[in-house]
Formats: sequence, structure tokens, C-alpha cells
Amino acid sequence: MNPKDVVRTGYDRVSRVYRPDEDARASQLYAPWLARLCAALPPAPRILDLGCGCGLPATRELAKRGEVTGVDLSPVQVDRARALVPDARFLCADMCAVELPPGTFDAVVSFYAVVHVPLEEQEALFRRIAGWLKPGGLFLATLGHTAWTGTESDWLDVEGASMYWSHADAATYRRWLEDAGFVVLLEIFVPEGGGGHQLFLGRLGGTGSREVPG
Repeated sequence: MNPKDVVRTGYDRVSRVYRPDEDARASQLYAPWLARLCAALPPAPRILDLGCGCGLPATRELAKRGEVTGVDLSPVQVDRARALVPDARFLCADMCAVELPPGTFDAVVSFYAVVHVPLEEQEALFRRIAGWLKPGGLFLATLGHTAWTGTESDWLDVEGASMYWSHADAATYRRWLEDAGFVVLLEIFVPEGGGGHQLFLGRLGGTGSREVPG
């Protein structure tokens, strides 16, 4: 199967296992990331959530602050998001192909989603994201820490659910973001199991010192 079909059908199958209607652990994980982002945003911001899933916890929290558009590949996830976060707008689409007006958003977020995009499409995706942002707009995302591409069968112990991942290492993502016009303001390793992800916060065409907490 096409990797994107694997991701789409995989999340259709595991949607409620991956994220129930209430998930306190995920809310606690995302809370400091979202707080840092929101503190830097103007009043009533326009925000794009790429790979929004069922809308929890990020889209729901961001919808309290401004006008949010969520994009996800999985019809099941989008249907749940529309019910769980009625104040946001959702599109069931491929983030690498969706058409959005340029220079529209104050911020773009993407949590645990770009790592499901085939690696050969990711560098161009960052340029698309830069195009959707207003000058000085922010991009907050969890990306790869180490390079790896692969699949898993019966993901999350759901029979018949497969999942696909493809990601570069943190240094490559830093370079791709900078090449797309972002100044990396924050970079944090987020541990998970035996590995983890790299959280990046970048400002489009912005200035300021780069912070890499230990």
C-alpha cells in the first residue's frame, strides 16, 4: 500500500485507542508547549493544526484562544474532531497537497504528524508551511530525533492496524527549517519509550537567540 494509505487506514482503525475522548496524560504533555506558543501570539490569532487527529488536546486548547483550522488525513479522526471541537474548522486532506491561502496564519502547529509523511516530501512541506504563515509567524512541531523509516503491524495491539513512520534526524530538520526561512527559537528532546522526538519552535523571518534547554 501507499504509505499515506497505511497512515490513513491505520488511524481510522486505532482512533479511539490512540486518543480517547479525554486524555489527561496527553493534555499534561502538550500544556507547556501550547502555553509557550500562545504567550507569543497576538490577540485572536489564526492557527493551523496539521495532523490534528481527533482534535485533542491541541486543537481544542488552541480554539479557546483563536480561530483554528485543523487538517488530517483520516476521515474517522476528522469526524471525531468536528464533534469534539465544534468551534474549529476541519479539513480531511493530505497536508502536502491541501490548498490554503498564503500569508494567512499567525501560527502552524503539527504534533506527531510530519513523521508520518514520506521523508522525500517533508522538506518541501516546510516551505509550504512558511508560505501559509504571516511574516514573523510561528511554527511549533514534534519532528524526528534520529533518522528512521519503517512500519508496524497490529499497532497499539489493534488487529489489522498498520502504521508508517519516516523521519530524519534533528540536525537535518534544523537545516530544513532554516532553509525554509525559520529562525529556530527553541529545540527540546521529548523522550518516548526507548527513543523520542525533537520539539522545534521556529519564527518565520524572525530574529532572536536560539535556546536549546538541556
